[in-house]
Amino acid sequence: MNTFKFFPEGWKNQEMIETNDILQGIVERCDKDYNLYVKLDNGTTGIIPRKEVEAINIDANGLPKTNLCVGKVNKYVQFKIKEKQGENIIFSRKEAQEEVLDYIKKDLEVGQTVNGIVKNITPYGAFIDIGGGVVGLVHIEDLSVARIKTPFERIKIGQKLNIMIKYINRETGKINLSYKETLGTWEENANKFKAGMKVQGIVRETEKNKNGIFIELTPNLVGMAEYKNGLNYGEKIDILIKKIDYDRKKIKLIII
Repeated sequence: MNTFKFFPEGWKNQEMIETNDILQGIVERCDKDYNLYVKLDNGTTGIIPRKEVEAINIDANGLPKTNLCVGKVNKYVQFKIKEKQGENIIFSRKEAQEEVLDYIKKDLEVGQTVNGIVKNITPYGAFIDIGGGVVGLVHIEDLSVARIKTPFERIKIGQKLNIMIKYINRETGKINLSYKETLGTWEENANKFKAGMKVQGIVRETEKNKNGIFIELTPNLVGMAEYKNGLNYGEKIDILIKKIDYDRKKIKLIII
């Protein structure tokens, strides 16, 4: 569950039809009736009829809005094989969504790590598709331990990533996610460095009392150096690891 299946070259259409996996392909076009034409990585093509495009965002007639169909052109979507009609393979994104929603309500657990694809980025966070068009929100503060000003500093649209389930509302299907838990613990990141090493870091923020300046070593590891004028947020600088204090989980740095 929640694993996108990519069929390699040489797989036959019949083998694909017999599987019950959620597949993924790119929408090549949308016709005048708002049916989607999809191509998989192995070159196989299929059709998602308009009524099979959505299970979530639908109108009073049970159909997705036309702009939702058009907006999926040139984007990856997940779906299941529904049937074969002559030479055409019919896909259903609706069935994939229903399966994922059922899984969320029954089996998905807080703390579980799932696969996701970044669908949209806002100033306050990012929306991640965790399967079949079901989307969760990761807030900016949950993208990394090191403070950032915009999610674009960590992720990009279309990126595939592992992400942790932080909160689930099983009634509404609302999901909050966290990315920083998948980037390693403080100890795991600190073990990549040793006192005396010269490395490059990123300036993240300075204390108002000018006691020090915070420098990112990795997204989940930040150290402090003495304050220095003229440094800008996001600037890459050379630093020396002075001390790694595992008991207090602190790292002292020297700006070179």
